[in-house]
Amino acid sequence: MRRINFLLLALGVLAACRRNVDPVSQGRAYFIGYGCNSCHRVGNSGGAYGPDLTYMGFRATREWLNLYLKDPRAWKSNTPMPNFHLTDQARSRIADYLFSLKGRDFSATGKPWDRKDILGDPVKRGGVIYERVGCASCHGRDGKGGYPNNNVTGGQIPALIRTAEGYSKEEVVARIRNGKKSDKADLNGPDPMVLMPGWGEVLTSDEIDALVAYLYSLKPYAAPGERW
Repeated sequence: MRRINFLLLALGVLAACRRNVDPVSQGRAYFIGYGCNSCHRVGNSGGAYGPDLTYMGFRATREWLNLYLKDPRAWKSNTPMPNFHLTDQARSRIADYLFSLKGRDFSATGKPWDRKDILGDPVKRGGVIYERVGCASCHGRDGKGGYPNNNVTGGQIPALIRTAEGYSKEEVVARIRNGKKSDKADLNGPDPMVLMPGWGEVLTSDEIDALVAYLYSLKPYAAPGERW
């Protein structure tokens, strides 16, 4: 009987502890428990198959995160991300965790684009910034696009492979630093859920310059009148 009472007490304490765990910590536990870190990096931990999530909370809204996690292929039909059929609580907590990710996970080990072997090469450094802060998650690997957005012309986030043909470096710097809300295709429709954040809040001037150098290195030619 004493053993049963002790077990019940222990279970009660454990349940109380779980109730007191903050949503972000719970979300991280779900994130690891479902194996999300086998495909996604946060800081310098995790896999590199899927998009880097270190700045996920800076570049996405919690509303979009919750929507995407509910059914990834409903948002992007050809995504390799499986539908985990998450419970409402698990999905909400993972969204809480992802929304909390705003670059702090690089603080302990240093930013990967500040490695000595690439620090003096703006194009290589900018390419690492492009991948690791998550630009590729919206504009595609190598700036080739193909990622959706709602209520925008063409239904997709702009590709960046023609940046050098459409904009001066000063204009690109300003766009990256200040960000931009996506233009509606239907003025009476809902706001697009994906927007360009103002990276000047988290990237230094020399990091933005390196990112521009990378985008300019892509250099394919734009069709007349095309702009991103």
